[in-house]
Amino acid sequence: MAKNKGGRPKYEIDYKTLLGLCKLQCTGEECAAVLEVDYDTLNNRLKEDGEGGFSDFFKKHSAGGRASLRRRQFKAADDGNVTMLIWLGKQYLGQTDRMEQKQDEDALPIEVNFNVNAPLED
Repeated sequence: MAKNKGGRPKYEIDYKTLLGLCKLQCTGEECAAVLEVDYDTLNNRLKEDGEGGFSDFFKKHSAGGRASLRRRQFKAADDGNVTMLIWLGKQYLGQTDRMEQKQDEDALPIEVNFNVNAPLED
């Protein structure tokens, strides 16, 4: 007869859900909350499963989400989304918004005098 070791059963990670959360760029704490487990438990269980902990797992599995987002951004730009065209131009082509300031030749200079010895008025 096997001896009862007692204690709580080991937490089994729902890897399908965790992979989806990593693709959505969720933090470790957010993933743990969705999986209804403490972050330290999730991190330790990933280490026990040979994944190197949450940080290593996230680095390995989050790139797909970024690539998917980038693909959708370029698709939106291709479809004529002007805001996305401008944003991508700034990100990848170094384009910037320029604000020009014109000096009014007829403007009078402003003169401000501070008298530190003057009494304060109510």
